[in-house]
Amino acid sequence: MLSDTQIKTYKDFPSTRYQGSKRKILEWIYTNLKDIDFNTVLDAFGGTGAVSYLFKTMGKEITYNDYLKFNNIIGKAIIENNDIIINEKEINELIDVSDITGNSNFISEEFKDIYFTDEENIWLDKFIFKIENYFDNDYNSQYKKAIAYYGLFQACLTKRPYNLFHRKNLYMRLNDVERNFGNKTTWEKPFTEQVVKFINEANNSIFSTGISCKSTNEDAFNIKGDFDLVYIDPPYVNKSGMQETIDYLSCYHFLEGIIDYNNWKEQIDFNSKNLRFKKSKVSDKFRRQEVLDSFDLLFNKFKNSIIVVSYKKNGTPSVDEIIGLLKKYKKKVKTESMHYKYALNKQNGNAKDNREVLFIAS
Repeated sequence: MLSDTQIKTYKDFPSTRYQGSKRKILEWIYTNLKDIDFNTVLDAFGGTGAVSYLFKTMGKEITYNDYLKFNNIIGKAIIENNDIIINEKEINELIDVSDITGNSNFISEEFKDIYFTDEENIWLDKFIFKIENYFDNDYNSQYKKAIAYYGLFQACLTKRPYNLFHRKNLYMRLNDVERNFGNKTTWEKPFTEQVVKFINEANNSIFSTGISCKSTNEDAFNIKGDFDLVYIDPPYVNKSGMQETIDYLSCYHFLEGIIDYNNWKEQIDFNSKNLRFKKSKVSDKFRRQEVLDSFDLLFNKFKNSIIVVSYKKNGTPSVDEIIGLLKKYKKKVKTESMHYKYALNKQNGNAKDNREVLFIAS
């Protein structure tokens, strides 16, 4: 367990419905890394920010990175931010969009009957406008806006079947049928209620260690800088080569559009039923045909750092192949594993066989 004397622990990281989050196994990761001597850390594929948050509670200097802009905003709100919150008065004023006029109706017009109801789409258009125009344009406001967007992202996820945007499937929410998945009660909670909940969770997670942390928005293969330890939690390719949900832009393009609202239209593939983004070049580096070379490139790039890799057993490449690649650059390679049930993703065909693997190379 982490020290009780710390301001925050990993348990203070806010809840998320984001696929692949390591939030539930942070204590296991901590147990395996706590005795390693390091100060500066790169979280190269930061995602939810859960592991970066763990490192922050350990008093490390963190660079959280993710190539998706909306994740970069999450990193800014939770990791880079040390002391800025949105107070109760601001929250109440922020969610009140009754006086908003003259805003764009982009979501209402383009995403009708795809992800959310007409009423919800109207609210989303207005709330995004409100976030962009409510806060003053000063240093603190960048973090308040990031927290507000964090609350919106999480609210959007909770109101989606499977917590994804990979399909046009609003009907799954609206059909009056028996269900053996999802939570219709949560789906139908108003956006305002959900956003307030997640903003407050973000507020409660924020703290300072007195050590600078930052959130960056780079391709992990192009990041510059020296780090004592590099943590790599890349997209996964399963052993059959199926890849629908390893392309995070395909899964979360709606959130990526929100954060780049004014340029959203230019990025959409209008030939797709769910109005996803156009092809992502970054995610191609973890397609089945290139994934082994991609790991090799990363390990070579960070060969002067301690390399820690989170992985799923029986993925592609195999555990033995990853060990072989790491041994090209590092003298000592250690592996730890634990059983872990992955939400929505029975990577190995049978959930009982799923194991999370941690590679530690020094």
